[in-house]
Amino acid sequence: MERAPVLDTAAQPTDRAVPQQAVPERAVPAAAEASPITPGSWRAYAKLAKLDILDYYLSIPLAAAMFVPYGTAASAGSAGRLALVLLLFFLGELTMVAGMVAFDDVTGYRDGSDAANYGPDAAARRLARKPLVAGTLTERQALRFGTAAVALCALFWGGAVLAAPAAPKWAVLGTAACVAFGFQYSWWLKFSYRGFQELFLAALGWGYVLPLFGLLTGRAPGFVVVQALLFGLGPVLFGVYSNINDRAGDRAVGRLTVAAVASARGNSAFIAAVSLLEALLIVVPSCTGTAPWWFAVLMAPVVALRARQWVQGNLRGDVLAARTGGIRLHRLATALMAAADLLLAVTRR
Repeated sequence: MERAPVLDTAAQPTDRAVPQQAVPERAVPAAAEASPITPGSWRAYAKLAKLDILDYYLSIPLAAAMFVPYGTAASAGSAGRLALVLLLFFLGELTMVAGMVAFDDVTGYRDGSDAANYGPDAAARRLARKPLVAGTLTERQALRFGTAAVALCALFWGGAVLAAPAAPKWAVLGTAACVAFGFQYSWWLKFSYRGFQELFLAALGWGYVLPLFGLLTGRAPGFVVVQALLFGLGPVLFGVYSNINDRAGDRAVGRLTVAAVASARGNSAFIAAVSLLEALLIVVPSCTGTAPWWFAVLMAPVVALRARQWVQGNLRGDVLAARTGGIRLHRLATALMAAADLLLAVTRR
């Protein structure tokens, strides 16, 4: 089972059952031989941090695009100050994700799930993404790295709050909540094990957009809220397809995803409901004036491709293709929303 299905975009889904017992330190000695990465090197830590993950970081260019039509003279300040806030918030996101996936890897190593999915028979490229199983990092090194990453995140986001042109209480509290809970996907409170995985992944996306925009402008217009909600649903709508093939492994370690606790038909209905929610968030605001009337037209490819994704993953059973398509679709949706913001700025002149 892939412990952080939404975050690790290179992982392959599996139907293999996962043992509940923790794997001993040297349970897979061939793994270290298969990995081309030197133990304890910076490359091993880069793999632990999953630095190739891009999907949540797209909140930075999206927030910058939203600022173009909604920024005011009072909130703009200097371009350098805005750039500093965006940079500090991005570094906070980077370190938070690094800490979250590091703790996630420790959890997967301890309960044996990563050893089952990334054992000695895995290709070296895939195996390298799990440094604990590959033998390139120890559990203690991973824990220290995760702790340091979260501490750095708090410093970066604290700096973003101090440097922000505006700092409404809701934006400050939202940023603080991201610091407090962002790394607890599968650590401490273990949201992904308690039945909150899908909600957590959506909330993480919301937290990476709305508080940042609040720090930049001090407000949250309706169209901005709509875009934040859509951004958060993107990672959920490719993570749920990983969970389909991870069902047996998640049940074995007590991870309560919708796919693990519901029937196949019930899980398909859940995915359809979330996909429909996304479509409604596109169409209804355009009809009510919260978003420009042409926003639904611009985002129509997202609605059509989302329906295709559901058919591909739930009716045709091609779960991996549906997941990969979902990742690309999230990036397309974010790009289209950024384009909508720039177009809105032009039409307002």
